[in-house]
Amino acid sequence: MQLLHRMGSDRSALQGRALTAQTSRRVWACARPYKAMIAGFALTVTAGTFLGLLPPLVIREILDSAIVERNGNYLNALFATLIAAAVGEALLSLLGRRLSAGIGEGLIFDLRRQLFDHVQHMPVAFFTNTQTGTLVSRLNNDVIGAQRAFTGTLGTVVGNLITLTGTLIAMILLEWRLTLLAMAILPIFVFPAQRVGRNLASITREGMNLNASMNNTMTERFNVAGALLVKLFGRHTHETQEFSNRAGRVRDIGVRSAMYSEVFLVALTLVGAIGTAVVYWLGGHLAIDGTLTLGTLVALGLYTVRIYIPLTSLSRARVDVMTAFVSFERVFEVLDTPNPITDSENAQELTNPRGKVQFSNVDFAYPPPLQGAPESLRAESGVARDVGVDDVVADDADDDIGDDNRRYDLGSGNILHGVNLTVEPGQMVAIVGPSGSGKTTLVSLVPRLYDTSAGIVAVDDQDVRNLEQDSLRLAIGVVTQDPHLFHDTIAANLRYAKPNATDTDLAAACQAARIHDAIISLPEGYDTVVGERGYRLSGGEKQRLAIARMLLKNPAIVILDEATSHLDTENEAQVQEALAEALKGRSALVIAHRLSTITHADQIIVLDEGRIVESGTHDELRQIGGLYSELYENLLRAEAESIAA
Repeated sequence: MQLLHRMGSDRSALQGRALTAQTSRRVWACARPYKAMIAGFALTVTAGTFLGLLPPLVIREILDSAIVERNGNYLNALFATLIAAAVGEALLSLLGRRLSAGIGEGLIFDLRRQLFDHVQHMPVAFFTNTQTGTLVSRLNNDVIGAQRAFTGTLGTVVGNLITLTGTLIAMILLEWRLTLLAMAILPIFVFPAQRVGRNLASITREGMNLNASMNNTMTERFNVAGALLVKLFGRHTHETQEFSNRAGRVRDIGVRSAMYSEVFLVALTLVGAIGTAVVYWLGGHLAIDGTLTLGTLVALGLYTVRIYIPLTSLSRARVDVMTAFVSFERVFEVLDTPNPITDSENAQELTNPRGKVQFSNVDFAYPPPLQGAPESLRAESGVARDVGVDDVVADDADDDIGDDNRRYDLGSGNILHGVNLTVEPGQMVAIVGPSGSGKTTLVSLVPRLYDTSAGIVAVDDQDVRNLEQDSLRLAIGVVTQDPHLFHDTIAANLRYAKPNATDTDLAAACQAARIHDAIISLPEGYDTVVGERGYRLSGGEKQRLAIARMLLKNPAIVILDEATSHLDTENEAQVQEALAEALKGRSALVIAHRLSTITHADQIIVLDEGRIVESGTHDELRQIGGLYSELYENLLRAEAESIAA
């Protein structure tokens, strides 16, 4: 079966490809830690192959010598040789499998670790321009494909070469005419088998695409947001029908694939039987004429069966190797994607942060798709972002990073223009402005999720580009409108900020965040699993849990991005209490749509089309009567209507 799939490798997919010297060097560099195991594997394959050549020769001796000469001692010795060869071949097979597994699993571990580490260090722009499914495929399917290059394809090619070479040498030495006759039958099988293989490859690709489509459908429909969308639009019957159509096609492909595979196996068996029959027929005549011994004839018949599979496989060796190396190339594509946001050679650690933040003449435009990134990794423009509950039940008009990316995609140019702002240690600065004015973009520059196009963002009077990213981000705590929680326990989500936090630490942080009582009221308390993205918790509970997680981190700078915009009055009051505790003694940049948050700020800046158009305290800005007053009046009306409703 494996042979048939290799014979069905897609030539069109490999057309125009060449195994470059650079790719070869990188592949062998990946294998270098395992060179001793690879050498051992090659030796075991070689030794096992030559041991496999012994039985026909021993049987020849039994028939031509031991039995003819009635030599019992010689027969016993030959019998022991057969047993020893079988046992030796079995042991070598086990050893070879152990070495093969060690090489393959080691490669999977190394490549997955490298890929995961590389992707984790990529900037946010990488993820906004990359298809998640493609990345997951590279971590799984392509890494396994690369592993098979060593444990499957290369091992098979080496084994087949040795088996074929040894077998042909033995057959030629025994009787060259019968050897040529046995090989002459091979094309009768190879060419039809290749056509069967191509057909199988075609339907296998279709089946893989359909399976991928079904997996994508299940992933989207079986998460909370997708399931909610289907229910709200009443599309259950339609979704089931669409899924059934794909599943039915996969069923039909499975039946055809089984028949193609059976045809191949039957044909291989038939050709082997015909080849053996021809050898025995012609060899029998030679034996009758006295030019060939019975033992030699039997040995040739046994060897004949051994040459068909290796010859068939080797006829596709180049395509097999190229197919395997394509997986390596796809893995290298990800590893070679450049990371534009890295620590400089002289980056300094941010120690004892005070929390001062400065923006000096900052311009910013979202970067184009990463230079050098393979096209296959990029998300198509215009593809909608992932659907969430907020998208289903409410119109999210916030200025989030996704909004700014959409504006970038439409060619809007700079998002921020000449921004100058100073946040003193312990000061709270509220950022307000119309939707899409660049509020979230501005605060995302502080933890260096993006680099400025011009100007400087500094923390404690140090350009963030000259600070180690890890130490910079340790000094910053962020609470967003819809904080992300992992599908894990409450305690595990909290300890993401501080892995060594004790139960007492967790309780203290949650008490400060006004969430402790709600947690202990749950049957499993802090061991409660929150569900995917925390959907088992209410919006207010998620916010307060995120605040508790931020308090465990104990940052000098706090960024609040619309943290209370979608909460009801009761939840907002609890979150506001938690925020008041969280902001004590810390610098804060707060993006807010709530009056209670804005009016208590030490300074308010008003953004419009990426520019600071007003700044001052609440009272000062109200007296000016500009954009802030307009926004403030709108908020007053909105909150009054909300209360009346």
